[in-house]
Amino acid sequence: MTTNVAVVGFGNAGKTFHAPLVAAEPGLELHTVVSSRPDEVRAVWPDVRVVPTYESVLADPTIGLIVLATPDALHAEQAEAALKAGKPVVVDKPFALNLAGARRLVELSEETGVLLSVFQNRRWDADFLALQAELASGRLGLVVTVESRYDRHRPLVRDRWRENDGDGVWMDLGPHLVDQILTLFGSPEAITCDLAIQRPGGQTPDWAHAVLRYPDRRVILNAAMVSAAPDVRFAVHGTKGSWLKSGLDVQEDQSKSGMVVGAPGWGVDPRPATFVDGETSQRTPAPGPAGNYQAFYAGVASALRGEGPPPVTARQALQLMEVLDAGLRSHASRREVAL
Repeated sequence: MTTNVAVVGFGNAGKTFHAPLVAAEPGLELHTVVSSRPDEVRAVWPDVRVVPTYESVLADPTIGLIVLATPDALHAEQAEAALKAGKPVVVDKPFALNLAGARRLVELSEETGVLLSVFQNRRWDADFLALQAELASGRLGLVVTVESRYDRHRPLVRDRWRENDGDGVWMDLGPHLVDQILTLFGSPEAITCDLAIQRPGGQTPDWAHAVLRYPDRRVILNAAMVSAAPDVRFAVHGTKGSWLKSGLDVQEDQSKSGMVVGAPGWGVDPRPATFVDGETSQRTPAPGPAGNYQAFYAGVASALRGEGPPPVTARQALQLMEVLDAGLRSHASRREVAL
């Protein structure tokens, strides 16, 4: 049995991530796209129905899953409408603008019993999968310091909603950075966060730096839009060695280039990590598995069949929002905030 899916929005998120990944999952059918630009959708997906309004998919009994790939400010309102209509919903991150909105959605999902999941696709980045395998091997020993960065070089401010309002990179890239760390280590004891606008004419923070405090380790997170040399993606240091990684996961660029999800070479990391032995200082390549974004919608399809929870649960998404909210409060107060 397949579930008909409506993808709402056909900007970068809908076009690059959600539509191709839904179409690649045998348990799901890319049935409808909500967009005001039908010609653009049909140029890529000629057999998919295109409708202009969200209300039409809420009222359509043939739609079994709604995917929200709309601007952040619409996520909570649209997700609430889907849940009240009895429609399972996947929301692109962040699934609400604030913690209170996130709590309302989680409570509504639990009250109605309708599935709510959040698209944290970077749990399936090649480098993150490789890091999970490295930690499981024990080769690093006790991990004491983790540095995770999403740095880009976009020195010119663009006229788009992501850069015109909101909390900037902390709510755009921060959800990826924090979610990966929560997946590895659970919630920290406290966070210290600093945000800044570094680009001339910037309207929202384009630089974010946070330190997560755990009892036996520190995690440093950084996101920047002015970094011409984004060489560090991960630097993980343990009592037996270090694990170093450069370069970003390739799946987004592969999708943008028109590569079919799951085709030969999909998700293969061209820049594998390096392991540094703590005793000998010897450096050796540390290749890992290919990236696998398709695992997210495979998990969603499984959850819709009643075979277990979704790959990202509503409670996990709420835990993430609690950390992001604490980061904003830390920045505002210029102090560490306990969790």
